[in-house]
Amino acid sequence: MDGRDLVRSVKLVGSKRGLRTVRSAWRRARADARALPGRGPERARVPGAVTGAEQGPGGGVVRFARSELRIRVAVGGAVFWGWDGAGPGPSYAVDGDAPAADPRAVLEPGTDGGWQVVAERLTVAVSRHGAVELRTPGGVVLRRELPPRWWEPVAGGAARWVQRSEVAADARFFGLGGRAAGPRLRNGAYALWNTDPGGRFGPGDDPLYLTMPVQLVVADAGTHLVLYDNSWSGRVSLREGKEGAGSGHDRPGASEVRVDGGPLRCWAVAGTPARVLAGWTALTGAAAVPPSWALGAQHARWGFGSEREVRRIVAGYRERGLPLSVLHLDIDHYDAHRAFTVDRGRFPDLPGLAAELREAGVRLVSIVDPAVAVAGGNEVCASGRAVGASGAFVRDARGREVLGEVWPGACVYPDFTDPGVREWWGGLYAERLAQGFSGVWHDMNEPVSFAAFGDPSLPRSALHALEGRGGDHREAHNVYGLAMARAGYEGLVRLRPEERPFLFSRSGWVGLQRYGGTWSGDVATGWPGLRASLALALGLGLCGVPYSGPDVGGFDGSPSPELYLRWFQLGAYMPLFRTHAAIGAGRREPWEFGPEVLAGAREVLLERERLRPYWVTLARLAALTGAPYVRPLWWSAPGDRGLRDCEDAFLLGDALLVAPVLQPGVVRRSVRLPPGRWYDTVSGAVYEGPGRVVVEAPLSRVPVLARAGAVIPVRGADGGLELEVWAPVAGRPGGGTVVRDAGDGWEPVEVERYTSRLEGGRVVVERDGGAVEWPVRVRGAGAQR
Repeated sequence: MDGRDLVRSVKLVGSKRGLRTVRSAWRRARADARALPGRGPERARVPGAVTGAEQGPGGGVVRFARSELRIRVAVGGAVFWGWDGAGPGPSYAVDGDAPAADPRAVLEPGTDGGWQVVAERLTVAVSRHGAVELRTPGGVVLRRELPPRWWEPVAGGAARWVQRSEVAADARFFGLGGRAAGPRLRNGAYALWNTDPGGRFGPGDDPLYLTMPVQLVVADAGTHLVLYDNSWSGRVSLREGKEGAGSGHDRPGASEVRVDGGPLRCWAVAGTPARVLAGWTALTGAAAVPPSWALGAQHARWGFGSEREVRRIVAGYRERGLPLSVLHLDIDHYDAHRAFTVDRGRFPDLPGLAAELREAGVRLVSIVDPAVAVAGGNEVCASGRAVGASGAFVRDARGREVLGEVWPGACVYPDFTDPGVREWWGGLYAERLAQGFSGVWHDMNEPVSFAAFGDPSLPRSALHALEGRGGDHREAHNVYGLAMARAGYEGLVRLRPEERPFLFSRSGWVGLQRYGGTWSGDVATGWPGLRASLALALGLGLCGVPYSGPDVGGFDGSPSPELYLRWFQLGAYMPLFRTHAAIGAGRREPWEFGPEVLAGAREVLLERERLRPYWVTLARLAALTGAPYVRPLWWSAPGDRGLRDCEDAFLLGDALLVAPVLQPGVVRRSVRLPPGRWYDTVSGAVYEGPGRVVVEAPLSRVPVLARAGAVIPVRGADGGLELEVWAPVAGRPGGGTVVRDAGDGWEPVEVERYTSRLEGGRVVVERDGGAVEWPVRVRGAGAQR
């Protein structure tokens, strides 16, 4: 029991729910004690010396005295290797079947008795004792995986393993899912176990809701991404390297991955950051494109309480000239907190309310929790027990339904790793659509069972289908939220095939982007929470989940007017732009913080709407190329070490640099610029990069800089699309991409590419393969078209 567990137990014990959470925790502990006996004596194992090799598709198998290593280079450049016969499938991370092997890649003898596979973008070299090196085509080592080690229980059972790796001394680590202390991952240990931190978190809390065994490493030699494709619980320890300052004795960066069971298998992609994310998307699946209305401003609060309050909030936005696209209803709109119900006393005509709001341009989105109440004649529970031969719910080793404690009281949990259960669950969303909801957000799906002590989740011994393979919660826990997202997404596609689903999930795993996005979860109100909000969005984007954003204002407290506005300004440049707060944490409407905050909020809301065509373009490009909407400053210049260490600003697409204010009392701030000329989009001030500059950051706005030569689609004064072109520098052409809004269905889209150049003091804009159809407005440095 740690400090947070102790505080939680003190708060809960004595109440009815508190007593139930104590019973739930003891029930979980007893179940695991019965079904998961101690590991007992273990036998350590290493691969041993190489004994031979056999060629195969895209590579082959290298055999050692006590193990074997399978290597396969896939079409597109991704590299797979797996120990002890592990293959690419089955995998929750990979989208469908594993990519086909590249017939050009051949296993051949290497040096010093080892073997190697030479591919277009990577050479995989295997030493005679089982070390695996990833090398660039020029022979520079990007990563060295030392021979792994396994510990196998003598009495039988899952073997735990450790994989230690080395990277360049100058390398920086990113990734591992949603990490509040990121996006650069400094020295320390990071757990691989999706966890509800207990109602609030800040930069020092780990793990959080969405962990991934994914490392993206950026160094002078190049960028690479490695996935340890294993969903079991584990821990990653990272240590940045240190260069020898000319002595020639560099200390490499180090990674140590320890996992409690399951296969040791990896995927790697290398290249520029853009190429790495493109390869990653090809492997794990394209990001779901949100409907265009989901790229506007969204408002939520736990505790609206009634239709009257919802109407008051929407009217407040409209009367003050504040754009609003979406309003979210939390669990308080349910009957006794039970999913797929409505409190008719508070919301007597929810479909009518939804239709009324849609007429005003506002969509309703519903929360959905996975836990299903067992009491009170719950129809969802009854229908779940009728699914298949043994029902839809997770069972323990004795065959009994696992009971947990969540908002409705005693609950059971659907096993989303069972295809039949996913189909049943997806069908339940018909009720949400009938109530007028346009989308859903999944919460509490790590999954959570309130506990007075210990891990607030299900017993690790709980049994799961795991797509027919069978297994327990140690393997299924981290993919539970991912499988729930799949169930919801596929259900919405079946129920409303003419529209793209809108879904985002608090928890998930590798590949979540296939079904939707995520959000920060219960980030603590405070300046550290604001900084953590940016870290989460950047880190998740580098793991392939481009659509995310924070709870603007923080979840658990009442922000000061200054903090609220600075958070609102950051949120306006995040893909998911949503205010949210817990019951008792105060309101989050902009007008509640005074006229100065209201004016600043209006300004950035209107700018968000003006940039809506750019957001639509970024959403489509994320699906097509894997490039996240929000990107670290080093995205196009990974060799710039100063940019690699910059964590307080970001790129929005290729065209804009956003420098949010993350500390109180700041009205001017320093910004490190990537190479090129940059324009302040408000003042027109000109800055030259690379280097550090000081920019104005009054409370009314945050600095946003445009790259010289950028062609940005925006909404013109008449509401139509317009091309905003920032004057290029002589001899350095620019450009941009436009994807028109094709609606909220599945219509194919056309990608339009534009170039800009300065010619005789005038800006020339051209479209590749066609005429420029849109009005063009040139900004910056007094240039003309």
